[in-house]
Parts: sequence; C-alpha cells; structure tokens
Amino acid sequence: MKKKKYIVTGGAGFIGSTLTDRLIEEGNEVVVIDNLSTGKKENINSKAIFCNLDINSKECYDYMNDVDTVFHLAAKARVQPSIENPIEYNNINVNGTLNLLKGCVDKKVRRFVYSASSSAYGNSNLLPSKETHATNPLSPYGAQKLIGEIYCKMFSQVYSIETVCLRYFNVYGHRQPLEGAYALVMGIFMKQVLDNKPMTIYGDGEQRRDFTHVLDVVDANIRASNSTKVGNGETINIGNGDNRSINQLADMIGGQKTYLPPRLEPRETLADNSLALELLGWKPSRKIEEWVIEYKKGFGL
Repeated sequence: MKKKKYIVTGGAGFIGSTLTDRLIEEGNEVVVIDNLSTGKKENINSKAIFCNLDINSKECYDYMNDVDTVFHLAAKARVQPSIENPIEYNNINVNGTLNLLKGCVDKKVRRFVYSASSSAYGNSNLLPSKETHATNPLSPYGAQKLIGEIYCKMFSQVYSIETVCLRYFNVYGHRQPLEGAYALVMGIFMKQVLDNKPMTIYGDGEQRRDFTHVLDVVDANIRASNSTKVGNGETINIGNGDNRSINQLADMIGGQKTYLPPRLEPRETLADNSLALELLGWKPSRKIEEWVIEYKKGFGL
C-alpha cells in the first residue's frame, strides 16, 4: 500500500495518539497538531512530526501540503466545563474546526474526518439512537460538536472537500486520563480507588452509557478515511451498541461508592451502529467487562 501523509489534530491526547500509532505502524507519515493544553507530549509517537499549535492558527495550513486526510480530534471536551466556559469552548470547538476546514480546502486535502459526539442527541427517550433521530444538545459542548457536523456537510456541498463525521459514544481504553477536566468516569473511579477514596456517583447511578473501546474508534477513523461510500458530510454513530449503568461500572472496578446530587446529563446513551457497518464495514470488537480486568491488573488491583 502506498505511503500517505496524514494530520491528526489532538494527537497528544488519548484517542489521537492511539490513532497516530496505528497510522505510523501502517507505514504512513503523520503530522500531529496539538497545543498540549490537555494532551501529553509523551503520548506522541517518536516517528510523528509534532507541531505545537492551536487549531485556530493559520500556521496549521503550512503542514497541509500533500495531506491525504485530516483526522480532527482536537477539542475542548466535556459537558460540565463547557457550561461554565461556553465562549472559550466555542472558540476552539467551532472556530477551530472552521479554520481547519478552510485550510483543507485551500491546500486541497482530499478528506476531513471529524470527531463528533453522541452528546448531540441530548436526553432522548428514543433508543437506540439513529443518525436520523432529532438532535437536542443539553450543553454548549454538545451544540458546538453538532455545529461542526453542519460545517462539514456544508463544506462538502460548497467547496467539494470530502468530509465524514463520527459520533463517538463514551470512549475508553489505554491512555485514558485518570484526573483533570478530561478524565472520564472510568479513569476518575480508578484514581479514587487508588487513593483509597469512595467512587463518586452523581444521581442514583442507574444512568446508562454505551462504552466504546479506543481501538474500535481508531479502526472507524481509518475506515472513514478509506471508504468510497462516504465523503459528503455523512454522520455515523461509533458506539458499541450496548450499555452499562454507572453502578455496574463501579462494581466492575470494585470499592466503596458515594452518591452526589445529579448533574445535567442524558439519562441513557445507546448507539444504533448499523450505518457504520453499511458505510464503513465497521463493527465493534471489544467488551468493557473484559477490558476492565486487564485495566485493574495494570494498577495491581
């Protein structure tokens, strides 16, 4: 297979660095664009070209020559912080995405693969969620990620760049952070257990999430770059197609639990992933129960 050149924004982060590793393993050239605001430099593959840049910077364009695909994973993530800082989040998540799309058009990049979010659905009672279902984001973050999808589709129609949007459902796996604003529930639980503290659960813990392994998400990205069935701004769910309650997740890790007042969040997420199979030939291959066993072993639990 011919060597290609790719850009991975957010390539110092949890998902982006895992994607970078896979692309380099397959013999490709990868440029990582990341400002290290949340990503870690040690996550970046030593064979990647690293550019410490904001995605709002026009300097990103300088690295887009001869690029086949831009995988856009950089974002200010998480619902609660976006509620507290909506303008800051919009500047990165909306304006940054727009800046990258414009650069791709100017530099004639073939395809733009956008990391969207299942938070676009909001608190839907119609499950599993299909891409044709109504969107109703509950937070600035969810709204901003949805705006990115709209921009991608519009850019395909107006500027003839190939785009595809992948709506992730609760990604977990190797390199997920244990603390900080970008830590997800599993990492937070593990850090609390390691610190001999109870796991904090908001609400009654019966809210359910569709957990999707990072290697399955990486596979979806690569398929989204290569598939001849996409490129017109399609939105595709990338979720496991099953879900677990937060209480169940805490029980898998094991330890004391403490309950706090509920937060503004969907009661349940569950992906209909049939479109991913149809358009990308993708289906998930990993279960969270199996992974948690290995995860705990890594911490001596």
